[in-house]
Amino acid sequence: KLIETFGCQPITPEQIERIEKLTGKRAHRFLRRGLFFSHRDLDELLNAYEKGEKFYIYTGRGPSSESLHLGHLVPFLFTKWLQEAFDVPLVIELTDDEKFLFKKDLTIDESRRLAWENAKDIIACGFDPAKTFIFRDTDYIQQLYPVTLQIQKRVSMRTAQNTFGFTLSDNIGKVSFAAVQASPAFAIAFPDFLEPGRRCFIPQAIDQDPYFRLCRRVAEDLKWPKPACIHSKFLPALQGHQTKMSASVASTALYMTDTEKKLRKKINKHAFSGGGKTEEEQRANGANLDVDVAYQYLKIWLEDDEELQQIGTDYAAGKLLTGEVKKRLGDVVAEIVVEHQKARAEIDDELLMRFMDPSREELRTSFKAPVMEGA
Repeated sequence: KLIETFGCQPITPEQIERIEKLTGKRAHRFLRRGLFFSHRDLDELLNAYEKGEKFYIYTGRGPSSESLHLGHLVPFLFTKWLQEAFDVPLVIELTDDEKFLFKKDLTIDESRRLAWENAKDIIACGFDPAKTFIFRDTDYIQQLYPVTLQIQKRVSMRTAQNTFGFTLSDNIGKVSFAAVQASPAFAIAFPDFLEPGRRCFIPQAIDQDPYFRLCRRVAEDLKWPKPACIHSKFLPALQGHQTKMSASVASTALYMTDTEKKLRKKINKHAFSGGGKTEEEQRANGANLDVDVAYQYLKIWLEDDEELQQIGTDYAAGKLLTGEVKKRLGDVVAEIVVEHQKARAEIDDELLMRFMDPSREELRTSFKAPVMEGA
């Protein structure tokens, strides 16, 4: 729908090859295997980078749960690869204000606490503090607000309603929040360490595109650089390939706090199978890889291309049983989650506060590059 209706472009093999050539690094498996599948202005961003114009990356998280699940890691792991590959600064927005406004029973204090805890999970992905600024909106709003006002003034109520589906019963905070989320897409919002006019690149899930379609339209009006975007599909829930993993439904999600035993149990019990109902049927007909959740998860999380291809060939031909594929997935996921848990356990408040300090000398001195005029 993004491509057919809203003007996004599919990511091509030529663009992936160009990214590899510009960075000298093999493309991340999320890119190679089509999890990130469409973009806005990727070529323009790469053209500018090739000419020596650095950009910055912006991504974020809405802190609505105590623990992240495996699907939440997708944008952060890909963003980490982008940051390392292109050697550019990164800003990560924690929208504690959004969750307070959109969730009826959530208090401001609880939303801020969840953001603090989620930040630890984000840092555990391995981001470099010398290149990364993480902020809660309620902490950083003084710096964001001048940019937010410029955006708010240029978005009519009709546009907001048509874009997001607001009704007369929605609180006014929901309506105005879109401008807050758009604000970090402009370097002028980070005067402590970014030069005005530096281009922005936004890795995002497909549901975030309405915010940045609006943001890009406002950028044209303000004559500020339009952010480039790259979109990922959702990680499906365990129950089926056309569903979305949700932190609020425990049986659909693999949490970063789950034990290895619990992860394996969820995979074995809940992961939808595209294989035969019996061993005999599976041996005779093989599996439907397009609907088999365990195989689809391996496409996302298994790094080895040759092993993945062999599993797919054997599973489709009936040489592998569903239980064997689920076991391999359990091995892969358990390794990722256990490593993440170890990394998170080492994060203390001092390190977290370092990431959240925009005035750090290391941020100001790490990135100085020629940029275009404007915001």
